[in-house]
Amino acid sequence: MPERIEILEDICRQAGQLALKYFREQDTLVIDHKGHQDFVSQADRNVESLTRELLGKAFPEDAIVGEEHAPTSGTSGFTWVIDPIDGTTNFINGIPAWTVVVAGVRDGMTACGVIHDPVNDETFVAVKGEGARLNGAPLKLNDARKLSEGTIGVGYSSRVDDRGIVQLVSALIEEGSMFYRNASGALSLAYVAAGRLLGYSEEHMNAWDCLAGQLVVAEAGGRVEEQDSDAMIRDGGRVVVGTATVFDQLLELSKKAFSQTD
Repeated sequence: MPERIEILEDICRQAGQLALKYFREQDTLVIDHKGHQDFVSQADRNVESLTRELLGKAFPEDAIVGEEHAPTSGTSGFTWVIDPIDGTTNFINGIPAWTVVVAGVRDGMTACGVIHDPVNDETFVAVKGEGARLNGAPLKLNDARKLSEGTIGVGYSSRVDDRGIVQLVSALIEEGSMFYRNASGALSLAYVAAGRLLGYSEEHMNAWDCLAGQLVVAEAGGRVEEQDSDAMIRDGGRVVVGTATVFDQLLELSKKAFSQTD
């Protein structure tokens, strides 16, 4: 795993440099609509193609699943899960809140993950059982603040009923908390691990958006709603993470808010 994560960090940085080049050339971006408030640019496709190419050369026996291209099968039992640009809406509008995200999955568990933010030159890395790091420095969550003393990240997708996020934001306000949405779920999860947010909740996320971030939070000492990584790759699902102090309360608020859309 040490060799894998070192290679993965380098791959994510190479992918990030390509993405950053596109980001700085906004006028040339070709953008397509996948659905309501759901966009994809040639940057997403080309960054994923580069990431797949580099992973394929380094780990030819591994499977690859990505947001923009068809899955590639493997024989090793190890699967790489790619989001070439998490935060595409930000990206195409010139907002510097997006990341390159890759997670490695084995036996239904996320084994490693990298979230690379090229704009701010921040790289969040986690290996299961070995901790989390930000630019090489260990991440250790020891935050006793209550909901009313900090900020919760929230996510929303137009693919789900909007009543859930409305109910959750209302509940957070009632608890005296602040809420934050930056339209990049992976980046928000990384911010929880770094102690910038107390937690994060989203009714439905795809695996490529959340697996790396969930591992980074868990390995930093936060709490994560348990899920099977293979099931997340197949179906996606609810994501709730937080510090040890707020997690249980945030999970209950999220369950109640999202249940009203069932």
